[in-house]
Amino acid sequence: MAELINPLLPGFYPDPSVCEHNGHYYMVTSTFEYFPGVPVFHSEDLVHWEQIGHCLTRPSQLPLDHVRASQGIYASTIRWHDGLFYMVTTLVQDPPYWGNVNFYVTAADPAGPWSEPVVIEGAQGIDPTLFWDDDGTAYYLGNLRPVTDRPCSSRHIWLQKLDLPTGKLLDEPHILRTDGAVYGAHAPEGPHLYHINGWYYLLIAEGGTSHDHAISIFRSRELFGPYEVNPRNPIMTHRMMGRDSDINSVGHSDLVRLANGEWWAVMLASRPDGGDHRILGRETFAVPVIWEDDWPVYSPHTGRVEFRYPAPDLPLHPYVPAAACDHFDRPELDMVWNHLRTPRQPYWSLAERPGWLRLHGKRETVCEQANPAMIMRRQQHMSFCARTQLEAEIAAGGCAGITAWMNESYHLRLELKAKEGGRILSVIRRFAGTDTVLAETKIPDAPVGLMVQADHTRYQFRYALTPGEWLDAAPSADGSHLCKEAAGGFSGAYIGLYACGEGTTADWDYFEYQGLGD
Repeated sequence: MAELINPLLPGFYPDPSVCEHNGHYYMVTSTFEYFPGVPVFHSEDLVHWEQIGHCLTRPSQLPLDHVRASQGIYASTIRWHDGLFYMVTTLVQDPPYWGNVNFYVTAADPAGPWSEPVVIEGAQGIDPTLFWDDDGTAYYLGNLRPVTDRPCSSRHIWLQKLDLPTGKLLDEPHILRTDGAVYGAHAPEGPHLYHINGWYYLLIAEGGTSHDHAISIFRSRELFGPYEVNPRNPIMTHRMMGRDSDINSVGHSDLVRLANGEWWAVMLASRPDGGDHRILGRETFAVPVIWEDDWPVYSPHTGRVEFRYPAPDLPLHPYVPAAACDHFDRPELDMVWNHLRTPRQPYWSLAERPGWLRLHGKRETVCEQANPAMIMRRQQHMSFCARTQLEAEIAAGGCAGITAWMNESYHLRLELKAKEGGRILSVIRRFAGTDTVLAETKIPDAPVGLMVQADHTRYQFRYALTPGEWLDAAPSADGSHLCKEAAGGFSGAYIGLYACGEGTTADWDYFEYQGLGD
């Protein structure tokens, strides 16, 4: 029997939103300070998902220049209406709820290109969604903090009519909820609205995005309420299962009706690793849904998110998975690669040395709140091996290397620097903005293989001067700080290739990433 295996999207893919159109399913997730923004995934069976593009691919769509770690693009929603796909989201630029920009982009083809942003002037808060009533009227749904100096427990879910061509909000906002399923519930957010069988359903997340995260639902016969509380709320949470549960922090959901009539829900959750460490960040999961007494029941019979479910009763449409090794032989970077913040000028080239990725070092380093010359891909397994081959011209004061990354203040680096008579290869652990050199090795001025291999929270860096003959660059390093529990924020771990210092040129022959099983 075919199975749906969780997580659907392993690694840092939080805040999923899904929609159906003509028997095809499209999903987006949050991206915070990474560029391009908001990946778009496609499936025909809800089991196999393939990335087909990003919604925000141009600097004009996504100015991330000065955002701090875990600011940027928050929860996004994807919807289809009247010939267009809409993706609506929040760009968070200042301390939460100040200076936010809520906007949407549109596309006839979800693979892109997507339009320039339509800014929704006056839209407060985060986590927006769009809703069309049966008469075609468009509405904007979001959450706001009514008093900005109160803690995040003080939030309202609000709805307001929207003029789609201009992004102008019409009439007055309507407050649908001032709390979650429990009076005073912490952080009611992530709202979605549906009209099903004569009921309007308001689906929200609450409890914050950590261990107390939960999903609750409310309903009303009238669009503007009042919305009654489902007596079974929360309809999904793992808060009662303990911090060491195999899956925790379940919340922020979206519902989808399949072409065969089945209902499913996507949501974020985390897999703790080696204790209370969620190095992979918040990932995307899915559960089946049934309806009882006009209320949805998530994951019937168990009431929790499982790693495996019988697949939906749809024809299977697997796709060819991406190769483990990127030989950099295409005209553009693969969609798996991200940049840190917005690259205003290209510092990478796949054409200057065909079959190689060339990075031109910049003044900005990987230890700054900046856009360094670095490309990155998500860590998607608790245990993995990533390796590459580097040829570099290192300028005075420059460097190049590979990093296991959480943010500019919390990461591990295997770094190559020039030194008179040779080069130095250093293993560096950065914690709370302070570097600690764990080991240094003098190597000749020659091509060098670089490797990082993880066994849960232990990260082993290796190098090779002769192909295939890998040597330890240092004893295995503690990588337990590559998670929100240590570093704060909302993201997950990445593996990056970088070059620093003007005049530094780093050529990468290939990059291979392989999961070693979780």
